[in-house]
Formats: sequence, structure tokens, C-alpha cells
Amino acid sequence: MRQLLAAVALACLLGACSTGTAPSGRDAPRFAALVESRRASVVDITALRFARGAGAPDTDLEIAPESDFADRLASPLPASLAPGQIRDLASGVILASDGLILTSAHVVADIDEAQVRLADGRRFTGRVVGVDRRTDVALLKIAATGLPTAPFGDSARLAAGDWVAAIGAPFGFRGSVTAGVVSATNRYLAGGGDIPFIQTDVAINPGSSGSPLFNERGEVVAINSMIYSGSSGGYMGLSFAVPINLALKTAGQLRSDGRVRRAWLGAELQEVTPALASAFGLPDAAGALVVKVDARSPAQAAGLARGDIVTSLDGVRVDQFAELVQRIADRPPGSRATLGIWRRGSALTLMATLAEQTTVRSMARPDAVRVGGDDGLGLTLGELSKAQRLLLGIEAGLLVREAFGAARSEGLRAGDVVVAVNTATLERVDDFVRAVALAPVGQSVALLVLRDRRLTYVAVRVPPR
Repeated sequence: MRQLLAAVALACLLGACSTGTAPSGRDAPRFAALVESRRASVVDITALRFARGAGAPDTDLEIAPESDFADRLASPLPASLAPGQIRDLASGVILASDGLILTSAHVVADIDEAQVRLADGRRFTGRVVGVDRRTDVALLKIAATGLPTAPFGDSARLAAGDWVAAIGAPFGFRGSVTAGVVSATNRYLAGGGDIPFIQTDVAINPGSSGSPLFNERGEVVAINSMIYSGSSGGYMGLSFAVPINLALKTAGQLRSDGRVRRAWLGAELQEVTPALASAFGLPDAAGALVVKVDARSPAQAAGLARGDIVTSLDGVRVDQFAELVQRIADRPPGSRATLGIWRRGSALTLMATLAEQTTVRSMARPDAVRVGGDDGLGLTLGELSKAQRLLLGIEAGLLVREAFGAARSEGLRAGDVVVAVNTATLERVDDFVRAVALAPVGQSVALLVLRDRRLTYVAVRVPPR
């Protein structure tokens, strides 16, 4: 009875989503019928890997933003499996009636076998057409025709507060429906690449990777990819999905070429906050702040430098860094781009020829050499040896031994590496002290901080001396 009441409550809630009004007895069944028709387009996927060698199979997932985030959706379930095998449960949505299925890349990458079960109970062996780890999108093909497909919507039209629902197989309970609202759009996560995730509070659990996210019109607007789970491994109120516009674009390239070719600028970017805009002398908080320029990249060839702020692309203003990231990703490799730049209080124009995107790097954590005292911002810093900087992949930087005061209030902590103050690189503690001393009291300085494989600028206000 309790489960029945819960199901009725959910149907009423979803009925309200589709009409924008309070639920009624007439609205709820109508939406329930819509959900039932969409359920036929959702499939269950069992991905099987055979362990090679004596060691345990590698189950690390490709998308893992920072240490607090983890993709828990493809949870290995070893029970009843033969030794040396590992099974991942996931979901997918039928993209084309001839057996093409859209799902998550981290589930089917490097698998030995994929078993697909349709809503009508039929089972097929799936063939991997293509995998794109960067967007966590993959295509499977099964030998079937006349399959039911769901309509696809426009994920660019989603906004915070819109109602959405997911259909998947959490913990193997196929055809499960959960609902909630969009919490945020264009959510970029550390370690999550260039994906502008759609964040929701839809309950997602292991087995739901690759499940479709529907809007109130029953259109697929995203593919569920990851959750924020902490250490529990279960749903904690935050779910992240790949926008369907991006997923379909990726799927189209996978279907035609078996891989995705992307334009690459070779610069790491971040948002320009009001405090950072003030630190760099920019009139308003807009654009994309350059935190790193890769060696031998189009950005380096064009003359782009750390501390530059990209204010326009091909004459079109850049308001947020996410816009620039997406617009560059939409370009074909080899195309030319005109970049409007703000550098040291002046505007200039650079020309860049975008190359094809390559892979990422790894790093290790160092020990400090010489320790310096408090600098007035609330940082105790240690110097790094040349070998330690090489391990970190940086040319200069100082290790944060302790953070307190203004620096701690802005989020700095022990173990961070301060690479630069504004555009001035740091090799010795004295470099940092001199750079901070030049900043006017009460004004912010921009500290370029390295943490967990990522660079970001943090604005810290200089206190009275």
C-alpha cells in the first residue's frame, strides 16, 4: 500500500510538471501514459569484462571530477559471475529504429561483451560502434529493426526549475521512473572535461548510467552520466547529465567516423569574477581568464599568455568562459579564430589556427624545499625543486604549507601550489613577497593556484599592512 501511494504521488507530481498547474485526477493518468510510451524506448545494458592476468580488473571510470566527485552509476556487481569477470549494469535509449542505442561511454569502453535487453524482454548482443570518453557518450548497435524511439528535445532550452524525469534500471530495477527539477545548466566540473553538465535533483543510482532524462513533454533532453556521492556510493541529491544536443552531435560523428574530432586551442580557462576583473583592471566581469597555455599549442603560437582575458571570439563578445569553451569545441580542426584579448589594461587582437584535440597529462604531489613565513595574505609557502616542478608539469610555483586569514577565507589550503601572482611567475618565496608588496592595500591580487591537476585563479584582497 505504501508503494502504491508513493507511485500515485509521483504520477500526480509529474502531472503538475506537464501542465504547470496543480495536479488533478485527469492530469496524472495522462502523464502516466506518456511515461509508459517512453519506457519502451529505454533499454538495459549489461557490460561484461574479462580480467586479464592475476590482478583485479581496472574499473576506474573516465569522468571523475576532483576527489569529492565520483561516477557511481556503473557499480560492479560481481555476485554470480565466474572468476575473472566483472559486470556493469547500465541503461540506454534507442536512437534509431534500426537498433542504434545511445548510452554512457564509461560503461561500454574496453568491454568484451554487451548484452542489451529491450522493454519487451527480448535480448541481443550489442556491438560497440564508437566511444567518446571526453563527453561520456557511446553508441551500441543491435541486430533489430522497427524499434520504438523517443523524441529528442532541445537541451539549450532547459532552465533551472524545469521539471525532468529519468527512466532507467537503478540496481537492476528496470523501467524505474524518478523525477525532479533542473538545479543548474552549464555546470562545468573539475576533471569533467569540457562538458556543460545539466545538474538535477533527480534520484539516480547504480545502473542508471546512460539513462535518458525527459522534459515534461516527454522529449529526451540529456543522458544521465554521474552523481555526487561522497563516500556512500549512493544518491545524495545531485545528479549530472550530458545535454542531448552535445550527445547527439557526438553520436553523429561516432556513427559516421567511429571517433570525434575536436578543435583545440590549448589554453585552460576559468570564469572572470568581479574580484578577478578588478585585479586585472578589466572594466566588467566578463570573458574567459587564461590560467595556462600548453606548449606547442595553437594558443602559444598565437601569442596567448597566462593572465590574458579572452573577451571576444570572431568579434562576438564572450560573457562567460563556458561560452568560449563550447564555441571552440563546435569548430572543426584547422579553422581560424580571431580572439579579442585584455592584457595588462589594454585590448588587443590575436589570430589562432585551431588544431585537433589531444590527450591529458598526469602529475604527482611534491615536497617543499625552503619554507617562507607569512606573507600578509595568510600563506606559509615552501619552494619546490626543479625535479618537483617537472613532476607537477609546471615551470614555477610555491607549495602552500599553511593557509589562514584572507587566503583561507578564499578557499586556499595546505597542499595547493601558488604558480603566479597575476601574471608574475614564482620561483622563490621572495618573488611572492615582492609581487604582493606591489599591490595597493584593499585591492585584490589574483593568485594562480594548482590543485588536483587543475589551475585556477583565486582573488585575495590585500589586508592593511
